[in-house]
Amino acid sequence: MDGATGQSRHPAQWREEATGHVRRGFAPCDAPDAIDRLAAALGPDPLALVILFLSPQTPLTTFLEAAQNRFGDAQVVGCTTAGELGAEGYTEGEIVAVGFPEAHFAATTLLIDDLNDIRASERIPQMIHNRNALAARQPDWHSEFAFLMVDGLSLREDALANELAVGLGPVPLFGGSAGDGEDFEQTHLIFDGKIRDNAAVLVQVRSNCPVRVFKTDHLQPTDARMVVTAADPANRLVSEINAEPAAREYARILGKDPEQLSTFTFAAHPVVVRIGDQTHVRAIQRVAENGDLVFFSAIDEGMVLTLAEPEDMVTHLDRELSILSESKTPDMILGCDCLLRRVEATQKQMTTGLSEVMARHNVVGFSTYGEQVNSMHVNQTFTGVAIYPPETD
Repeated sequence: MDGATGQSRHPAQWREEATGHVRRGFAPCDAPDAIDRLAAALGPDPLALVILFLSPQTPLTTFLEAAQNRFGDAQVVGCTTAGELGAEGYTEGEIVAVGFPEAHFAATTLLIDDLNDIRASERIPQMIHNRNALAARQPDWHSEFAFLMVDGLSLREDALANELAVGLGPVPLFGGSAGDGEDFEQTHLIFDGKIRDNAAVLVQVRSNCPVRVFKTDHLQPTDARMVVTAADPANRLVSEINAEPAAREYARILGKDPEQLSTFTFAAHPVVVRIGDQTHVRAIQRVAENGDLVFFSAIDEGMVLTLAEPEDMVTHLDRELSILSESKTPDMILGCDCLLRRVEATQKQMTTGLSEVMARHNVVGFSTYGEQVNSMHVNQTFTGVAIYPPETD
């Protein structure tokens, strides 16, 4: 693994992975036979669901044409990424496919085709109906989770997660915002063989495999606090902190030159908010030309922000993923890892260590523009679902 870029140099990552209760496949996004490799890797058994995480360099139209009917009757959904989590951890320029066999999984998918018009009053009955239908189809299976993919440039993740949580009831939700590398220009969702923009896809899953949805971050709150005194919540903009220009005040608290603020500064010195007994990251994306701070998630006037400092990322992730294996080893962990974690890891030359941890713990997934956990949209967080072998096959 190249510590500078996070790209794997090992051709072994393209090997077939048609083993285990959850299937995995990997292919270079520009390979002419990418879909052949993925279909072969997921194996011949009937699949209930296929999730695709596609490098933004993927020729989507060509790939989707080739993918028609290649996964049988499986529902196929996906999104573009800010990097992939492949067979050997962090990678780029790849397509990661995750297959859920019908022998152990039942799934329904729901498209929210316009994030400017979520229509929660219609979506919630649909979600309840879908959950009941899965239970009627597989009454002896009792594990459930929901997975969300959403346009990462929509600014609608907060509202969407909050609305969908109502319809899910006790079913845990996790997910990630689709990415566009580090370009922040255009993200895409895949549903029903078509490219979707300004959209989201919700997957509801029922299984005889035990599952555990989780979230974790390596950030510890400090005593340094600041108050948002002027903001534009709809556009996630903060113009004043402590009644001072936002970027300048943030830099002053860090002891840095405001002209030198960068993506790495924001990744290394994030802010968190306390909600109940938990803290959640409110990551800064960039400084606007007028000195406002642009955030990745919901922000509002009066919000108290606490500066956080990071633990060692490799030690922290290994510890947290090991907890998931204390009683039983997961067959696979489907993970959503914030782009800002990847940026920090690259700057600190930790991509190799983190990749080794993820590979050892059977993590696959993608790097995101933000993460969803139950009713919340968060940043600089690693979230996912650990899927365990069933008690009996």
